[in-house]
Amino acid sequence: MTSPATKPQDREAPRMTERTTPQFLGFTPARAAFFLVFAAVVALSPLVLYPIFLMKIYCFIIFACAYNLLLGYTGLMSFGHAAFFGAGAYLCGHAAARWGLSPELAVLSGTVFAGLLGLVFGWIAIRRQGLSFAMITLALAQMMYFIALKVPFTGGEDGIQGVPRGHLFGIIDLSSNTALYWTLAVIVLAVVALYNRIVHSPFGQVLRAIRNNPERARSLGVNVDRFKLVSFVISAAMSGFAASLKTVVFGIASLTDISVNVSTEVVLINLVGGIGTIFGPVAGSYIILSLEHFLSPYGPWLLLIQGLVFIMFVLVFRQGVVGGLQKKLKSHL
Repeated sequence: MTSPATKPQDREAPRMTERTTPQFLGFTPARAAFFLVFAAVVALSPLVLYPIFLMKIYCFIIFACAYNLLLGYTGLMSFGHAAFFGAGAYLCGHAAARWGLSPELAVLSGTVFAGLLGLVFGWIAIRRQGLSFAMITLALAQMMYFIALKVPFTGGEDGIQGVPRGHLFGIIDLSSNTALYWTLAVIVLAVVALYNRIVHSPFGQVLRAIRNNPERARSLGVNVDRFKLVSFVISAAMSGFAASLKTVVFGIASLTDISVNVSTEVVLINLVGGIGTIFGPVAGSYIILSLEHFLSPYGPWLLLIQGLVFIMFVLVFRQGVVGGLQKKLKSHL
């Protein structure tokens, strides 16, 4: 389904200079500058903020990038991405806590499992479009939630606790918050760079063509369903990767990771940051998770304050923070 929020950003592409601006691995000078600013923020943030909180933001940046690839660049609105997030978290936690796998193998297990689950769900869901597609993904995710609640494998309401961090490649001791932080910092920067490269590769161009006009893309010989499925699988695997990292950081995989709230949260992150932008997931993750973190002392008032903030963003930043910024700068971000 093509989201209205994605249309203004890409339909105005002729007014922007991306097609004539030199690029390196998908980075224009403007995107490279924003990436360097992001890298500087990542490097300096531990001086003022708690590393565990920052690592949670980085995990959700990866998750939001995964979702934005599907919604912003393929035009598919999923309400069930919590299924892949939770599946990755559970398998990573089980692999590390029960099978005794090293952190890199546990994270790989969660990523691959989420990708395979995405292959099955995507094969079912892409047969429909628009609201039907969204509802199918939601139904499949709710089925996964029920399974996670009932099967002994997941620990039910207790979840999988006591997941060890271990040693990365047998060398880096991840029990140290400092070592884990810098490991995750490198990973999130690499993922954002890879995400940018995917979007601005020939594959990404085909995805945007499918999003804008699937019938025209099909008339040009593009196997639309196959590209949608590949995008869905990549998005699912990245979601599982993000959840696996989060499990290593917090040492737990629980029902929260597979609940519908997670699917809702990733949608809000992209709406606030900017759908169909590279750095929208970054900005949205910082904003949404900071609101939750710093407003949590207000208890029940948190939801009211969040609602007012979301209304403000919808009214003032209709294309999201980064979407509005790129419109002013006339350069894709």
